[in-house]
Amino acid sequence: MGALRLPSLTSLSSAAAAAVPRHHFCRQLRLPVRRLSVQSSTAEKEIATPRSSAKPKLQEEKDRVITPRSQDFSAWYLDIIANAELADYGPVRGTMVIRPYGYAIWEAIQDYLNVKFKETGHSNMYFPQFIPYSFIEKEASHVEGFSPELALVTIGGGKELEEKLVVRPTSETIVNHMFTQWIHSYRDLPLMINQWANVTRWEMRTKPFVRTLEFLWQEGHTAHATPEEAEKEALQMIDMYTKFAFEQAAIPVIAGRKSKVETFAGASKTYTIEAMMGDRKALQAGTSHNLGQNFSRAFGTQFTDENGQRQHVWQTSWAISTRFVGGIIMTHGDDTGLMLPPNLAPVQVIVVPIWKKADERAEVLDAASSVKETLQAAGVKVKIDDSEQRTPGWKFNFWEMKGVPLRIEIGPRDVSSRSVVVSRRDIPGKQGKVFGISMESSTLVAYVKSKLDEVQSSLLEGAKSFRDRYGIIVSKNGMIGKITVSVVSLVLVDVVIGVVLWPKTVVIPSIIRATTLVGTPLDEVKKAIDVADPYHPPGKRRHAAYPQHSPTRTSNPALPQMSFSSNIVDVSSYDELKEAIAQGKWARGPWSASDKEELKVKEETGATIRCFPFDQPQGTKKCLMTGNPADEVAIFAKSY
Repeated sequence: MGALRLPSLTSLSSAAAAAVPRHHFCRQLRLPVRRLSVQSSTAEKEIATPRSSAKPKLQEEKDRVITPRSQDFSAWYLDIIANAELADYGPVRGTMVIRPYGYAIWEAIQDYLNVKFKETGHSNMYFPQFIPYSFIEKEASHVEGFSPELALVTIGGGKELEEKLVVRPTSETIVNHMFTQWIHSYRDLPLMINQWANVTRWEMRTKPFVRTLEFLWQEGHTAHATPEEAEKEALQMIDMYTKFAFEQAAIPVIAGRKSKVETFAGASKTYTIEAMMGDRKALQAGTSHNLGQNFSRAFGTQFTDENGQRQHVWQTSWAISTRFVGGIIMTHGDDTGLMLPPNLAPVQVIVVPIWKKADERAEVLDAASSVKETLQAAGVKVKIDDSEQRTPGWKFNFWEMKGVPLRIEIGPRDVSSRSVVVSRRDIPGKQGKVFGISMESSTLVAYVKSKLDEVQSSLLEGAKSFRDRYGIIVSKNGMIGKITVSVVSLVLVDVVIGVVLWPKTVVIPSIIRATTLVGTPLDEVKKAIDVADPYHPPGKRRHAAYPQHSPTRTSNPALPQMSFSSNIVDVSSYDELKEAIAQGKWARGPWSASDKEELKVKEETGATIRCFPFDQPQGTKKCLMTGNPADEVAIFAKSY
């Protein structure tokens, strides 16, 4: 079968343009990958339309390329979606087909959240996707906010409809219509429901998973007797999303309140979780809205309270969508492909049996099956790749590209010794490979589960390090490289350079995504690491290179210097904010300016207020724009 080809990203929102051949300066992977190109005028990915003639399989393998992240982040992202078989473009411009592997990630998200929703008293149900247009018009700010994105149905059964229908952009209106029929007394409250559904919004600029014409989500809706109950519910749900992001997706989000300008159309308050992607853009990963009485007043959703008085209900709505899948890709992926957190990975362990001679095949496959059964019985999501059309090396690359956290290799010698080889996705090469792990059930299960936990923690720490801190080592000749730093340790990854630097290589898994120090003279790198770690004698393998340093530089002026910076910059003036945004960073500073001035920031920098974080610094503050007193700091960033 020839390589599958996709229509362009830009063609999802505008007429298709001629593709310009792309010259990839990246590592070749010997896997069947789609050849991609970029539309030169916009630097967005263009993927050629399907061809009728099939390519020879050999040529298909030669075409395998993944654009390096540092070269073109958007192209890299689309390469991974195509080559990891997460999604494909639908025949209608702006839509996507979620393939089984991508949908399995969404199912893992559903499985976790469904349990949490039910534990907190919510029940699943379903509302129609067709909504009378008059419903949308009832809440003025709601129709104003959503009008540009609405998809309308005007003909049904071959006849023009008496009233046009809206294809569900969100469900607050139809939910209130039904709540009005179900809620009569305070005894009917609280009413707390959730639905898993598809949503249609006519987006002009689309990006698979992140922003498409149609997407999947869950949307919760609740009605309460008091404003305090509604506020508690809205905060409870954003806390649930925050916990999910940290513990399941390994994404360190910042939770906070949206500005008035950025608040959901029809809500009194919107709470959000904001994540920093690998290109330092912000992704709104989940929201929870306190709707106040805005919709209940528009629809007449009332109840009789304990004193016999008629009151309008207080409401919330909250949602997470398939956008989170895109967030996982852009937070954890590297130049090899996906890197999935074990808690959400469709396959946590891939078993690759290896044999050369025909008489070795049966015993190796038997051992692989036994390992699979052992792990499966312990609740590990495991799969065997026993296909005989591909080499073991090809399989290693393929499953690394699919982001599987652990790989188990079993060959004839392993069968004889009753042991296996285990490799970690987050630590490429020899550093991530451990030999001689016993096949004995309790030993193997304990080891695999501990490594899955380590990978999960490693990805979270890596994402935190990328967002919060990195170091720059400077020699007499200037900057020699950027090295990501966590709170307590510096990480240098020699595998990115592609060589083992010297016997005492320092490797910590949380920074495998780095592409730094490429081309740096090895003597300079060695010197930098020797400077960094006075706590271990030479020749010893080390795993924590740096204790925490001063935020400015190392203490020894005679040695190469290390300065620290963050991808979130604290600013105290508008000029500082503009400088931070121009550098592609997030800006955090005191804010009490008007909506008009907030819109000025957006117009002049392209950045918006992502949130007023729940965690606020103490002390008096002055607004970075006006100099007036400010009670809170806000985070500004460019976003998806």
